Order: sequence, then structure tokens, then C-alpha cells
Amino acid sequence: MEEIDMSYFTEQTSAEVVNGRMGGPVSPRLRQIMTAMVNHLHAFVKEVELTEAEWEFAIDFLTKTGQICSDTRQEFILLSDALGVSMLVDAVNHRAPDGATETTVFGPFHVEGAPEREMGDNICLDGKGEICLFQGRVLDLEGNPIEGALISVWSDNDEGFYDVQQPDIQPPFNNRGIFRTGPDGRYAFRGIKPVAYPIPDDGSGRQDVGGGRAPSLAPGAHAFHGHGRRFPQGYHACFRGGR
Repeated sequence: MEEIDMSYFTEQTSAEVVNGRMGGPVSPRLRQIMTAMVNHLHAFVKEVELTEAEWEFAIDFLTKTGQICSDTRQEFILLSDALGVSMLVDAVNHRAPDGATETTVFGPFHVEGAPEREMGDNICLDGKGEICLFQGRVLDLEGNPIEGALISVWSDNDEGFYDVQQPDIQPPFNNRGIFRTGPDGRYAFRGIKPVAYPIPDDGSGRQDVGGGRAPSLAPGAHAFHGHGRRFPQGYHACFRGGR
């Protein structure tokens, strides 16, 4: 077997060498992304002078992050949230015009399959917590009502946990539901007043990167709406309390 000369791979030329090996039918967009990632990753290693022990720790950290993921828990999303990447991606992809409601991320506890409910229904299925009314209107930038906009909502229970965190305690889709706006753009539903909920502390998203930060998030109900071919937009209805 012919021996490959690696002498040209140096600390100074590392990123250039790796990017130069990118071949095959690579799309221009993928090439742009991979080239930038390699450049920034190599620059990071050089800037902090990463040790071998720290490199091994990082590999183990990412391995554990993947191992804790399941059908109802995405630890990589929580990690992305803790690092601020989720919010940045949302900001880059949903630059809103003046007058539009600012969007936010869905968070790690959004799940598909919530049932569509009638206007005014109560999404709290276990009867626990302080009931309150959520209502509003979905309008376009000219102030015209949008009929048939889909509103998907979800929140924690009175103890700060989502149904997917307590599948043996809470009924399925507790504090979740989908509604559609009427001709006047209005929506309304009942639910509980959310409480501050803890960041899961048994995974990498909290224990390592999130260490030293606020242990809980502000109480709030999550929602997103979509209409026609528009990409779903995420929002939070926050209450006082929490951190």
C-alpha cells in the first residue's frame, strides 16, 4: 500500500488541507457550510489550544448527549438552546418586517400529534392548576384578520413538567391542543396559568454547559401558528415569575 505523505498537514495549514480534500458531487451550499465549519472549528482549537484531555471530554460529552435522546426528548435541542444557537437560527431564518410579532424557538418539549380542539376548549386534562383564559387575534401586517390560521399550544402542568416528562402521571397531550382562528382571526382556549419549569438537569444540556445558569425558565405557554404555505412561527406567552 502506498504510504501517504502527511507532512503538509501543519498547525498553520490544517483547515486549508482538510477543505482541499472535499471532493465528489458536493452541492455549492454544502461546500459553503462545511468549509466555514472547518475554518471556524480549526480556528477555535488553535485559539484555546485545546488539550487532548479536553478533546476526549468533548467527544464523551457529545456521546452522552446523543445517548439520552429519545422519541420524546431531544437533548441536542436543549444543548442548542443553552448555547443560544436555537435563538440565533430562528432570528436568521425569520427576519420579520416592522410591525410583525417577533418569533422564538419551539423549545425541547414540542411534539407532533396534538389533537385539534374546539374554540374555547380546556387543554388541561387532569384538572390541576389555576385555570385562565388565553385569547387573541391573528392579523396580517395591514391589520386584516387571518381566518383558518392554525394555532398549536402547549405548556407545563402545575408542577412545572410537560406530559412527555411524566408519561405515567399525566394523560397524553395534557396541556396541549390545536385550534384554528375564526373569520375575525380570533382564537380562544382555556388552560392553566403556567409555572416556572426546571431545565432537565440529568443531561449534558444542563449539567455541563448550563451549569451556573438559572435553574428554571420563566412560566409561559408556547404556541406557534401557520397559515397556508407560511412556515410555522413560534411564540411564548410569558407570565411574571421564574428566572
